[in-house]
Amino acid sequence: MSSTPAERIETLQVADEALWTEGPPHEVFRELRSQCPVHWSAGIAQSPDDAGFWSVTKADDVYTVSRDWETYSSASNILIADHAVPVDLIQRMFIGMDPPKHDRVKGLFQRAFTPKAIAQHEAAIREITCGVMDGLQGRETCDLVTDVAQPVVARVIGSFMGLDPADDKPWAESINTLMGFGDPDLNPKGLEQLMTEDLPPMYEKCMALVADRRANPGEDMLSVLVHAEVDGDMLTDDEIFSGFVLLMAAGNDSTKATYTSTIRALMENPDQRQLLIDDLSLVPGAVEEALRMFPAFAHFRRTATKDTELGGCPIKKGDKVALWYPSSNRDEDRYEDPDRFDVLRNPEHQAFGAGGRHFCLGTALARLELKILVEETVKRFPNMAEAGEPTWVLSQFSSQLKSLPVSLNG
Repeated sequence: MSSTPAERIETLQVADEALWTEGPPHEVFRELRSQCPVHWSAGIAQSPDDAGFWSVTKADDVYTVSRDWETYSSASNILIADHAVPVDLIQRMFIGMDPPKHDRVKGLFQRAFTPKAIAQHEAAIREITCGVMDGLQGRETCDLVTDVAQPVVARVIGSFMGLDPADDKPWAESINTLMGFGDPDLNPKGLEQLMTEDLPPMYEKCMALVADRRANPGEDMLSVLVHAEVDGDMLTDDEIFSGFVLLMAAGNDSTKATYTSTIRALMENPDQRQLLIDDLSLVPGAVEEALRMFPAFAHFRRTATKDTELGGCPIKKGDKVALWYPSSNRDEDRYEDPDRFDVLRNPEHQAFGAGGRHFCLGTALARLELKILVEETVKRFPNMAEAGEPTWVLSQFSSQLKSLPVSLNG
């Protein structure tokens, strides 16, 4: 006898890996938005030591939680799984802090990431992008993830951190392992591998860079971390390492994720691509639509600091609360025909968070990188077509394609 929709929802575990093999489970989220917008999952199947969590699936509720840091804290963890990435590493990042310390540490970087400051890097970012795409000359096919997106974003964030270009690939591989927890290809041994095999050499490499910046300070972001003072104290080596990893992870993963999904959507919707080919001034709006439909991170978690209520559900002190951006960005109460990719929609969205203290620091940089990447792709390869089956990173956090084979000229 088949179960009823209500019974299915009651036993549903949103983080079940089987639901995430091809990216976010949009059908599941659609059902939750309609039937149970704030939903309790009793556990995490692949992480049995972890407690259950609340799923927040509608835009208004995500907005409410995001702006109330006193009730919904980031300081316990930002992931629904407590046994995926070392919690102390996250808690030393400003993304894993609450005010007032969050505001003071994040403030160290704010001036370098304002739209005005980022705009000064446009020529350099376009040069990096064009250099990578020039390297495709003579090729008929490539993998858009590994051959285009990865080298571009790695060099852009590497230049911000003052890294040698020769170090882009090794750092990108390390960050992919860290961010790809749960994926059997990127991180086959889970937390044990991270703790014993991956993080120690990453830490040693970072500390060598830190020693150099202490002796030879520059204008790069790592120098800012090394010489910063918060409340009169210098950051510890562990705090510097965590800040470095946060910036490298955000810089490597977010733009890569949204860019590759954007180009896939354009290949699948040639009428939308033609609009951009005919008028490149539409690209910034298309980027906003892509950010809405393909946010780079599927969730961030908060932890309730007291008993409260959300959407009629009783949230207890200590409960995990997951904010699901692939769902809130397709909320039918916000968007007409939300699963349709429309480059003229130019929507507001929650891909960078839903306001509040944790709104993404790198918003201006991500938008500029995406604008340049999309412009150069549609200009150079107007007939690009899929040349094989894409694969997704198996993750309920990092929402991105692992591989996207394409034919460059259709």
